Amino acid sequence: MKRILIVGGGLIGIRHIQSVLAHPHCELVGLVDPDVSIATQAKRFDSMTEVDEHVDGVVIATPTHLHAAHGIEAAERGWHVLIEKPVAGTLDDAGTLKAAIKRHKVGSLVGHHRRYHASIQQLKTLIADDAIGAVINASLIWAMRKPDEYYQGNWRTAGGSPVMINLVHDIDLLRYVIGEISQTAALSGKGLRGKDRIESGAIALAFENGATGAISFADTAPSPWGFEAGTGENPNIGTTSQDMMWITGTKGGISFPSMTLWHGTQWGEAAQRQSLENVENKKPPLDVQLDHFLQVIDGENPLIDVADAARTLEVALQIETQLTQTQKFKYLRKT
Repeated sequence: MKRILIVGGGLIGIRHIQSVLAHPHCELVGLVDPDVSIATQAKRFDSMTEVDEHVDGVVIATPTHLHAAHGIEAAERGWHVLIEKPVAGTLDDAGTLKAAIKRHKVGSLVGHHRRYHASIQQLKTLIADDAIGAVINASLIWAMRKPDEYYQGNWRTAGGSPVMINLVHDIDLLRYVIGEISQTAALSGKGLRGKDRIESGAIALAFENGATGAISFADTAPSPWGFEAGTGENPNIGTTSQDMMWITGTKGGISFPSMTLWHGTQWGEAAQRQSLENVENKKPPLDVQLDHFLQVIDGENPLIDVADAARTLEVALQIETQLTQTQKFKYLRKT
């Protein structure tokens, strides 16, 4: 049995608690969070310094700007760490966290849990096995209408950009499935909740292997398109089972999550659809991630470590900066 501590009782923290409680090889030490009204089934601690019990691993699910400090504190106590995405608020923080983990010789894993989807593993394998040839481009849509109360009375009030909360997942998946991203260009869309808030936009991507990509996103537009809606992986978001990512190559293309594969090289002939047997999740990806975290505690290499996650963070921060600059430029033109 591995004794797991959860730090942070927000939406994702509560899901981690449920996953730990349901796992046959885990025991929940408790929850570090000063708000005693949430997760009443868990033993409570105001801070990690109060924890005087044996801990094998800790899940850091606090706001992003606290990830590095909490991860370092856990490492100093010899606790293996699973850190929610993004790995840190800045690249400097990510570097400091990486050094602390190495210095204290603890295992680390970063919570880009979408890598554990069976369909993502299938997609990665198909592309690696040349199913669509060399990748040429990728198109991705993420759009939903977040409720206004999502931003009220919490850390999202002053920020809450969908880039760092949501698109960082999609950026990581594109890196994981297609390859490293070498260049980005981003334009912000119209702000509805405030002139300074990034809410929608368009992003162009270049990959080191020569492929290009485009992301269209919004947290102000209800739609059936987005990873959560398409895969049904988030219990807080309605499932539509609609495709939200399309990847083309020199031999054909594939859409996700339906895993519809098309082949054809002659422009005068219609592309032919090839039937695929979709690989289904045997258990929720968050639970598979917990399985893997237990293996990391026992010494296995992580699917995504702090250094890997820092590369995703670097791309996300670059996009965030570009969006902020275009947002300010539009505002200055109006004034």
